[in-house]
Amino acid sequence: MSEDALRPETVAAHALDAYDEATGAVVPPLHAATTFARNADYGLRGPVSYQRNGHPTLWQAERTIAALEGGAEAQLFASGMAALVALVETVPEGAHVVLPDVLYYGTRDWLKRQESKDRLTVATFKAGDKEGLERAIAGGKTDLIWIETPANPSWDVIDIAETARLAHAAGAILAVDSTAAAAVTTHPLALGADIVFHSATKYLNGHSDVLAGALVTGEVNDRWNALKALRTQHGSLLAPFESWMLIRGMRTLFVRFRQASSNALAIARHFDAHPGLEAVLYPGLQGHPGHEIARRQMTDGFGGMMSLLVRGSLADTTAVLKRLRVFIPATSLGGVESLIEHRKLIESPDSPVPDNLLRLSIGIEAAEDLITDLEQALGV
Repeated sequence: MSEDALRPETVAAHALDAYDEATGAVVPPLHAATTFARNADYGLRGPVSYQRNGHPTLWQAERTIAALEGGAEAQLFASGMAALVALVETVPEGAHVVLPDVLYYGTRDWLKRQESKDRLTVATFKAGDKEGLERAIAGGKTDLIWIETPANPSWDVIDIAETARLAHAAGAILAVDSTAAAAVTTHPLALGADIVFHSATKYLNGHSDVLAGALVTGEVNDRWNALKALRTQHGSLLAPFESWMLIRGMRTLFVRFRQASSNALAIARHFDAHPGLEAVLYPGLQGHPGHEIARRQMTDGFGGMMSLLVRGSLADTTAVLKRLRVFIPATSLGGVESLIEHRKLIESPDSPVPDNLLRLSIGIEAAEDLITDLEQALGV
């Protein structure tokens, strides 16, 4: 049966073709070779001669991600930041980039650094502010609009279809960081985006043991081919073992993501209006300002990411962290274990994140245990 006829859960579980015809193994093979033999006429036996140009384990992981996103092709990088840097390098010198005012701080800092070197200009807008987005777009000069949805760590939701319409009207492309929505509940390419980005370290891998980044395109064009060349020149593609581990992680993507989403919704509802909190930031709550957009474009759960605004000072907020027993205080997200992080202490000094914000990555544990742990830590 062709992959087009299979549901995405099956595509993920089989990693397209987990069964190895050569050996009968039901786990995809790991090809570790850095160089590939030529034939008697010194011609290539396969598509590449050297690992920096690609390798079989990488290609299987990329085909799987492209199929899950409904894309034409995918490219995997050694980290999410490596993928971002490569994409930004395709922005013409002096061009304009638009992004939301709240997003992953590494993305913001990298783009601001490029602006400080006069490489490009950057404008920001507030999520949900269509007029603000329209003002931020510099007609004829904007080359790239980059959005996150839900956005880290406020979990604001941005209308992908409307943003794509505005981007294309201005002659720009839209890239969507869909890390928090995995390739399960939101499909940006189907909503008009040109490129989807994932920190594949997170939900795609899902076990906190692989560093990777992914770009998926709806169309193989000159820009996409330039990205391929840049990845080879940078030497930033994902290595064989990490590619194999990523394949292994993606095979359980749907069950992991759905459990994390179910847990997160239960936790968000339990702590909504809790006396120890100012607010729960989670797009699955009806009171979330982006809930209606989230309902339209997140079709299989609202994800496992949320933030809590603790009622009190910075000291009160860090005290909550110290009392937790099940949640692990650590950076990153999307793993099977539940993590919690004080974002202001992690980000740069000019971060807009409030002092009392705690970011939670909800795992697949029993929701009741996570609720109990948070209750005792809040101590109200």
